[in-house]
Amino acid sequence: MNVKRALLSVSNKEGIVSFAKQLAELGVEIISTGGTKKTLEQEGVPVISISDVTGFPEILAGRVKTLHPMIHGGLLAIRDDEDHLQQLNEHQIQPIDLVVVNLYPFQQTIAKQDVTFAEAIENIDIGGPTMLRAAAKNHQYVTVVVDPADYETVLQELRENGAVSKATNLKLAAKVFRHTAAYDAMIAEYLTNTAGESYPETLTVTFTKKQDLRYGENPHQSAAFYQKPLGSSFSIAAAKQLHGKELSYNNINDANAALQIVKEFTEPAAVAVKHMNPCGVGVGGTIFEAFARAYEADPTSIFGGIIALNREVDRDTALKMHEIFLEIVIAPSFSEDALAILTQKKNIRLLTVDFVAEQKNEPMFVSVKGGLLVQEEDRYTLDDAELKVVTKREPTEKEWEDLKLAWKVVKHVKSNAIVLAKDGMTIGVGAGQMNRVGAAKIAIEQAGEKAQGAALASDAFFPMNDTVEAAAKAGVTAIIQPGGSIRDEDSIQKADEYGIAMVFTGVRHFKH
Repeated sequence: MNVKRALLSVSNKEGIVSFAKQLAELGVEIISTGGTKKTLEQEGVPVISISDVTGFPEILAGRVKTLHPMIHGGLLAIRDDEDHLQQLNEHQIQPIDLVVVNLYPFQQTIAKQDVTFAEAIENIDIGGPTMLRAAAKNHQYVTVVVDPADYETVLQELRENGAVSKATNLKLAAKVFRHTAAYDAMIAEYLTNTAGESYPETLTVTFTKKQDLRYGENPHQSAAFYQKPLGSSFSIAAAKQLHGKELSYNNINDANAALQIVKEFTEPAAVAVKHMNPCGVGVGGTIFEAFARAYEADPTSIFGGIIALNREVDRDTALKMHEIFLEIVIAPSFSEDALAILTQKKNIRLLTVDFVAEQKNEPMFVSVKGGLLVQEEDRYTLDDAELKVVTKREPTEKEWEDLKLAWKVVKHVKSNAIVLAKDGMTIGVGAGQMNRVGAAKIAIEQAGEKAQGAALASDAFFPMNDTVEAAAKAGVTAIIQPGGSIRDEDSIQKADEYGIAMVFTGVRHFKH
């Protein structure tokens, strides 16, 4: 479609002056509004005021300026419909062939810490989306641009062909509807949250592409990584990569799992993850001690693992890490010495995450075929629990420390889950089993002789006393579990029989 007349009204003025000048050189008449018009006039671009087109002034402090038949008639008219053309002629409406609009900065506005509700509302664009949607609907005849990155494509086609192709117009129209949908989704989310609604009758979410991935979970699956606008900065999506290869689909999943576990700890902690389950977790007086314990927890599985630490990686810790193959190391920061050591390996990914940032309570999304499961994040901790010692013997001070460590970790292990901990580290992890005793056997077998005097945590209650029996025979001396089975008394009696201290939390941590 030949472009004779263009309407330019942009919030983001990047590249707009150069674009407008080149349109003018091509003989395109330019209509504009407010700040855009002023910017173009200052740069010597010939421009017509929107009020001169509509014959009506901007009113309500700019809230109404483009919502007029002289504008929307020019956008929506079907150019090969004689009736439409007759009506344009009758009402002296001139067609508009090109619309360049981007919207009030709603996202940037609500991102400000001190933003008021009134300010947010005032930054909801009405005229802009209306023009964009009208032009995009009529894309067979109108070119519509919402992204400055597309200015050169439009100019190139105008220079070479004197018109913008239908194929390009279709792509630009699709981008417009994606853009306005995302814009409306952010507004809907903001107002829904402000109104205090948790699970509205319709759920519209929007994400921005962060990167294309080489492949998905397997090489024969394509994939991409999307980031939530204004999402938590304590996240892999917001992480800064300092070194190494591009993250893969599985890297991102595992890194997220590691980060979610390490955030449970306030003392120096290190978490090693393989296939979204922790294979080793350690705490200590220093980050070196914590990592050494995480490594010792399972020196076999940590090979090729993902590591998350909640303190800066120092020289000694980096030297210890350098001894083995690791895929990713995530931390608040790396010392200069640590970076010099770790970057000797070309492919290791080094990521920093803002551990100081507020950890937003964002909903958790899980896709299922044809649908979406939504739930709040599991933020329940032992500080929230009403702990109850149900056995004759209470845990010792050391056992309490081991129980707390095991409980923090088991929350993040695939159900059915059992975790054994001792001396500031995990020593056995049984994950994703069809029955609880099976998970316990895996964790106990991994712990071996270390199970003597260890603490055991279960993500759910014991339906029978067989898990207590297996734990006792392995040398476990303390157990923490939710309780709540109709056969709790059987497990309590079995624990008393072996002198095991057992604590009920009253809450389970299923993870599917």
